[in-house]
Amino acid sequence: MSEESQAILKLGVPKGSLEDATINLFERAGWKIRKHTRNYFPDINDPEISASLCRVQEIGGYIAAGILDVGITGLDWLTEGGHEDKVVHVADLVYSKTSNRPCRWVLAVAGDSPYQCPQDLAGKRIATELEGLTRNYFKRVGVDVDVFYSWGATEAKVVEGLADGIVEVTETGTTIRAHGLRIIDEVMCSYPVIIANKDAWADPRKRAKIDQLTLLLQGALRAESLVAIKMNAPASNLDAILEMLPSLNSPTVSPLRDEAWLSVETVVNIDVVRDLIPRLREAGAEGIIEYALNKVI
Repeated sequence: MSEESQAILKLGVPKGSLEDATINLFERAGWKIRKHTRNYFPDINDPEISASLCRVQEIGGYIAAGILDVGITGLDWLTEGGHEDKVVHVADLVYSKTSNRPCRWVLAVAGDSPYQCPQDLAGKRIATELEGLTRNYFKRVGVDVDVFYSWGATEAKVVEGLADGIVEVTETGTTIRAHGLRIIDEVMCSYPVIIANKDAWADPRKRAKIDQLTLLLQGALRAESLVAIKMNAPASNLDAILEMLPSLNSPTVSPLRDEAWLSVETVVNIDVVRDLIPRLREAGAEGIIEYALNKVI
């Protein structure tokens, strides 16, 4: 194997629920991943990276074994597979298939059941895809239950009378409530993480590439919640306008040809813009422009 091929970073991209969100995040960070219909080895516009689509449950094991150098997996499946101490936890990336919020593994029971807390489920049957973590959770709270693996449609297990409770993943709880279930405890909060093989992390060339990936992925993810706004502000009311503006550091203020006006530019959280722009307009700002950001480092 040539030195050049040894330096290529082997990247694991999660297949399944996180697949589209992850590929979109990579594109915003500067890497275009193009999938093929007949294999799991997509093209990526970087000669220093080779990509593989893998089930999120398997990525931790592949990286621990050195089959992959770096990848994105869920903290839940990293814990479930027992690989936390066998890989380098590089960084957290808090996003999901539909939002930028972490997901939760929760303990849920039928809405009309008498169970109010984990202790009420002593001796009962619990269905889940996350057997190891669920057993550890009940051991931690001191409750003896019968945990069995669910091959899918976990919410229906309680409805069908096959289980007394479930441990299932949710972002908002909507699907769980739609099945007539009630959450009685949170088992684990999970989100995607960047992990690396220990030997790859110790290799200076691969470490530099992992650092580059991490920096730009985090920058692209951070930019999703921010926008830039630019405006012309009257010099006579500049202080009042600046007091309205949150920013990463401080707004940029530049002189204009007309000394009565100044150009003001800043970055703010997207959630405040709808209230902020009318207030800026009332304070005399004009030519207010809002624009999206690709990355914020």
